[in-house]
Amino acid sequence: MSKYPEIESKMKKTAEVLKTQLASVRAGRANAAVLDQITVDYYGVPTPIQQVASISVPDPRSLMIQPWDASVLKGIEKAILASDLGINPQNDGRVIRLVFPQLTEERRKELVKEGSKMAEETKITVRSIRREELAKQVKKYGEESKVAVRNIRREAIDKFKKQQKASEITEDDYKDIEKDIQKLTDDYIKEVESIADAKEKELFEI
Repeated sequence: MSKYPEIESKMKKTAEVLKTQLASVRAGRANAAVLDQITVDYYGVPTPIQQVASISVPDPRSLMIQPWDASVLKGIEKAILASDLGINPQNDGRVIRLVFPQLTEERRKELVKEGSKMAEETKITVRSIRREELAKQVKKYGEESKVAVRNIRREAIDKFKKQQKASEITEDDYKDIEKDIQKLTDDYIKEVESIADAKEKELFEI
């Protein structure tokens, strides 16, 4: 089991999004994932094609879509035409066929660039998740340090209060000491905040 389940979950979801995005990129081979983002109006409800039809791959360059309800066939055709898939569906009244043309060299280069861009954006997202979690850790350390400073103040004040009660120091001495310790406390609280803020800023500059 992961030591950091929340962080791992976010990063895993990010990788899964990339996988879905890349699967939907048309690469010259038949892949049912290209239909993942396309929905059809099914009795007034936008519905993924996979939920209203079976999708098969009869050969490496074609998909066959067979709706379970024949009335939705025209809607599927219309949804594919309205999408950015770039393939004209062939509707024979029973099934819809999508034939994937072979890629040109220019299109291959475009797809490589597109895939690289998606991968780079995913890496940026993963790094952002890491930075955000590190920033939370920095804030936590900062808060703990402020608590520690305040505890030192309380212990010191208690010590001098006891001395004042024991008549080892006067009440005026105690008030002066209390004021000095409070100033020290305020100064070091600001110092701790400054250190934490600088580290947090550094994290987001990388």
